Amino acid sequence: MLFECFQLKNSQGLIKICPFFNLSCCFQLKNSFGFIKNIIFFQSFTLFSLNLPMLKQILNKLPKKPIKSESLEDPSITKPNPPKRSSSAVFPSSILTGIEPLIPFKDAPISEQMSLFISKLSLCCMVFDFSDPSKNPEEKQLKRLTLLELLDFITSGQAPKFSEPAIFALCKMCSVNLYRIFPPNYRNNRCSRGKNKGEKQENEVDEPSFDPAWPHLRIVYDVLLEFVASSSVEPKVAKKYINHSFILQLLDLFESEDPRERGCLKAIMHRIYGKFMVHRPFIRKSISNVFYRFVFESERHNGIAELLEIFGSVITGFSLPLKEEHRIFLWRVLIPLHKPKCLGVYFQQLCYCVSQFFEKDPKLASMVIRGLLKYWPITNSQKEVMFLGEIEEILEAISMVEFQRIMVPLFWRIGCCINSSHFQVAERALLLWNNDQIYNLIGHNREVILPIIFPALEMNMQNHWNQSVLNLTHSVRNVMTEMDNMLFLACFARFLEEREKESFETEKRKEAWARLENAASLQPVSWNTTAVLIKGRRDSTYETRKNEATD
Repeated sequence: MLFECFQLKNSQGLIKICPFFNLSCCFQLKNSFGFIKNIIFFQSFTLFSLNLPMLKQILNKLPKKPIKSESLEDPSITKPNPPKRSSSAVFPSSILTGIEPLIPFKDAPISEQMSLFISKLSLCCMVFDFSDPSKNPEEKQLKRLTLLELLDFITSGQAPKFSEPAIFALCKMCSVNLYRIFPPNYRNNRCSRGKNKGEKQENEVDEPSFDPAWPHLRIVYDVLLEFVASSSVEPKVAKKYINHSFILQLLDLFESEDPRERGCLKAIMHRIYGKFMVHRPFIRKSISNVFYRFVFESERHNGIAELLEIFGSVITGFSLPLKEEHRIFLWRVLIPLHKPKCLGVYFQQLCYCVSQFFEKDPKLASMVIRGLLKYWPITNSQKEVMFLGEIEEILEAISMVEFQRIMVPLFWRIGCCINSSHFQVAERALLLWNNDQIYNLIGHNREVILPIIFPALEMNMQNHWNQSVLNLTHSVRNVMTEMDNMLFLACFARFLEEREKESFETEKRKEAWARLENAASLQPVSWNTTAVLIKGRRDSTYETRKNEATD
C-alpha cells in the first residue's frame, strides 16, 4: 500500500509516523511556484519525531480535503475555482480514502518532470484485486489513467534523460505489478495436458485461461517495453536495476497461460537482449536452463515456443565461425527438444532455430540428422511425420560430403517409415522422392541407397493395406528402375534370394520344434513334478521335488 496512518501524541507534543506496510512514505512539499519541491523517503517501521511548530508548518501545506474525480461531481453545483495544487498524491487521512491523481506532466516545468515521474510511479505501486470488479473501481480507473499518462510521457520523446532514481522507481513499479507466482493448477499447461489422461491426445491444446487483470497488466508491459526501448535510458545506468534477478523473474513469467502476456514478454526480452550487451551471455544461459528443466525434468512449460522465437533471432546474429558454446547449445538443447510428446506445440519455432544453425555452418547438417535419428519416435506417428518433414528441409540444404556420412542410417530409418502401417507416415516417407534435391542425392549414391530401400518397397507392394501408399510405392519403384535398371534387377534378385533363405530358415525352425514336441509326447508321465520357490538371503532358486504318486 502507498498510504500510511498518522497518530498524534498530544501529551508530549510529538507526532509519530507508523506505516502499516513495508513500503516507502513520501512527503511532497510545494515551492513558491506551486510544484513539488522535495521528496523525502522514509523506510518502513521507523519512528520519526517532529516538534510541534514544524508539524503545524507541514500540515498547513497539506490539502484539507481529497480531490474528488470530476465524474463524481454534480454538474449542477457551481464551485469557486480552487487554488492550483502541486499534487494530489499527498497523505490522505486514511487508507480508505483511496488514491488521488497527480498533476499532469504538461503543467509541470521540465526541471520538475522527473520528480513528478517518480511520484506517479510510486502511486502505481498500489496493487488491486481484479478478480472482483466491484472492489475499488474508482481507484483502479485512477491507476489506469496514471499508467497511460506514464506511457505517453515515455513515448512522447520529450522526456529528459532518465535519472537513476527514476529507473529504480520504474523497475520497482513493474516488479510489484508483474511479478507473481502462478497457482499450482495454473501449471497444468498445454505441454502436459493429456499426459495423464488417456482420453486426450498428446498434442491437444485446451483453451488458455486469461488473467482478469490483463487490461491493467498490458499497460504495465507497454510502459516497460517503451522504457527499455527509449533512447533516454542509459544502459550503463539501467543495468544496475535491470539485472540478473530482474531477468530471471521475467523468464518465470513465461509460464503464464495467457498468450498475450507471453507475447509482451517476448518483445521485452528481445529489447533487453539487444540493448544490454553485458547481459547477453546470462540471458542465453538462463533460457538454456529453462529448456533443460523442460526436457529432462518436468516436460511442463507454456512459453517454450516464445523462448525459441527469441533464440531464433539470437542465432541469426551469431558470428562465424560459430563458438563452441553455440555448437553445444545445438547438440544439448535444441536436439533434445525433439524428445517431449508435446513437440507439435513448438515444432515450427524449433525447426527455424535448427535451420539457422546449418545455414550458417553446413557441416552441422549431419550432426543434426544424427540427433534426430537418436530421438526418432517409434510409437508416435504424428511425431514421425514431423521428423520426416524436418529431414526433408535439412536434405535440401546439405552438401554431398555431409550427406554421404549419414545416408546409411538415415535411409534405413526411412525404409522403416515406408513399411509403417500408419498410412500418413508411409506417404510422407515416399514423398521424399518428389523433391528434386533429394532425388539428385539418391541418384549419385544409388549403389548404397537402393539396396537399403528396395526390400521396403517390395514388402509394401505385397502387404500394405492402403491404396494411396501402394500407388506411391509403385511410382517410387518405377523411378528407381529408370534411374538404374541393372542395379534394380540385381537388388530384386538379391531380395528373392534372401526371401528364399528366410523361408528355408523358417521351415527348419518349424521342423526342430516339431521334433521336440514329438519327443516330449513319447515320454511316459509317472511322476508328479511340482516347483517349489525357495528364497535365499540374496537370491531365489527353484527346487524340483518328485513325490511318489499315491492311489
